[in-house]
Amino acid sequence: MTPHGVQARRSAYWIVLGALAVMTSRAQVDPSWTEEARKPQAPADLSVFTFTRGAYDSVGGFGDAYYQYDGRVWARWETDYPEGDENFSVRLKQLTRVNVSAKATKRTFDATDLGDFPFLYVADPGWMTLSKAEQAGLRRYLMNGGFVWVDDFWGDGEWQNLAEVMRAVLPAVQWREITTTHPIFHTVFEINEMPQIPALPFASRGGGGTAESPGSHKFPGGSTDTPHLRGWFDESGRLMLVATFNTDLGDGFEREAFGQWYFETFSTKAYMLGTNIVTYALTH
Repeated sequence: MTPHGVQARRSAYWIVLGALAVMTSRAQVDPSWTEEARKPQAPADLSVFTFTRGAYDSVGGFGDAYYQYDGRVWARWETDYPEGDENFSVRLKQLTRVNVSAKATKRTFDATDLGDFPFLYVADPGWMTLSKAEQAGLRRYLMNGGFVWVDDFWGDGEWQNLAEVMRAVLPAVQWREITTTHPIFHTVFEINEMPQIPALPFASRGGGGTAESPGSHKFPGGSTDTPHLRGWFDESGRLMLVATFNTDLGDGFEREAFGQWYFETFSTKAYMLGTNIVTYALTH
């Protein structure tokens, strides 16, 4: 090889290395978190119920803290947002007498007006991390009567992450399995089985399983076969947090228009349990 060829290869090497360095540095910053999550929001309208999304940061780079689908990059906190939240708001208004805002909103856990929103929905928390200020804000919110619903996370790794994050919020509170004998399963609709709702790409018309693949979620995956409803209760017995685990009700909301089969098979079940959860939260 000529000296000129060696020099050309070295130049190409450093160009590629530089490009990778830029990509890596960008992967450490989630643009959706830094730019979207903390955008100013309209103050609470206390005359209506507003479905409120909890916005948070996640650890890791591309594929962990944020990922790509539907032609854009999404932070974990905004999975299915806002379409899923607003679809649910429409259905909640149709199915109950709750006066519901057509527009969903979002808040970080350290927002000064977080207490103006009695209900928070948190999605895809498998990589979630909270600052000290966010831990304190969420602790205050829960102890002052707020209700949190965590949804759309699968497998042992994602459960362990949520459990660790929440342990820093209220260390003394223990998770409890909520069975179908609990009133939350019977508040509006009679539900006798915990539904498993897969994201649309995992839904099968062939009558097979409804679990999402452990390989598509955080390691260690463990079994994703069995959906669970787990909760936190305060000292007086008030249910203040629920987690719908190994299931994705949010995709049931967001993807309701993606064909009659998915709507009838999964979205209806998602709306039934979601309506029960929110109605229970607002009446207890």
